[in-house]
Amino acid sequence: MALSENLRGALFMMVSMAGFTVNDALVKLASTEMNLGQVMLVRGAIATALIVTLAWRHGALRSLRLAFHPMVALRAMGELLATIFFLMALQHMPIANVSAVLQALPLAVTMGAALFFGEGVGWRRWAAIAVGFTGVLIIVRPGFEGFNAYALLALLSVSFSAMRDLITRHLPQHVPSLLVSVATSTVVTLTGAILLVPLGGWTPMTAEGFGLLGAAAVLLLFGYHFVIMSMRSGEISFIAPFRYTSLIWAIVLGYLLFGDVPDMAMITGAVVIVGSGLYTLYRERVAGRRGAPQGAEPALASDGM
Repeated sequence: MALSENLRGALFMMVSMAGFTVNDALVKLASTEMNLGQVMLVRGAIATALIVTLAWRHGALRSLRLAFHPMVALRAMGELLATIFFLMALQHMPIANVSAVLQALPLAVTMGAALFFGEGVGWRRWAAIAVGFTGVLIIVRPGFEGFNAYALLALLSVSFSAMRDLITRHLPQHVPSLLVSVATSTVVTLTGAILLVPLGGWTPMTAEGFGLLGAAAVLLLFGYHFVIMSMRSGEISFIAPFRYTSLIWAIVLGYLLFGDVPDMAMITGAVVIVGSGLYTLYRERVAGRRGAPQGAEPALASDGM
């Protein structure tokens, strides 16, 4: 029995989120035997080689000078800082907690679009944003015994990821997406090389460590491929909520690989964030129907890390 376009897109989105989350878990495992700079360098080198190959096959490298466009550079900086803060948080926090904080990204993008680009956001969506970030505070627990300062790094990662996604929306149309990916991956890899010595130098790698980062790099591209396929199938407003399945993957992998059991604060905060995000997507769909031509769908922020 053939799947509808909406169900096909939802399935692709869930597969994509699984790829991204397993990538995160593998990086967390690898980071126990090497520093942050080495993780960024090794995974980045493998990912960059794969992306360059794809870009070359699709002719995206013919306009190499466009990689130095100021907006491309600014986006790469946002991705770089988001990656650094994300990996720092991931090293010291349960993967499910980091994933739960990252679910606030769509809310942050909506808020940034309103504050910096003047996009219309009504009081209902502002209320949903406020409730969503209340969920983040429940997870972070400032002022309480369970407070983990590394949760603030996850929140910084959300901020720079939102910056990256907002810039992505305003990249010139003539700049190939694969070229943007090549530039971003190269910047992250080179920064890993720069950070390697200050963070303790090179640690001899085991076959297991290299295999973990190699698999993580492949899964990263796997996730990107399927998220693109999902966006080309069905209605975005139907497919977008399935991004939150990454939290389910994070909880399962956190328990199976690291023995992490989510506490009540994490579960409560995650429910609040996801609920707020789903309501925001609903309101964006309603606003899109009123202000856009029939059949138009709201934009969806790109993925990172």
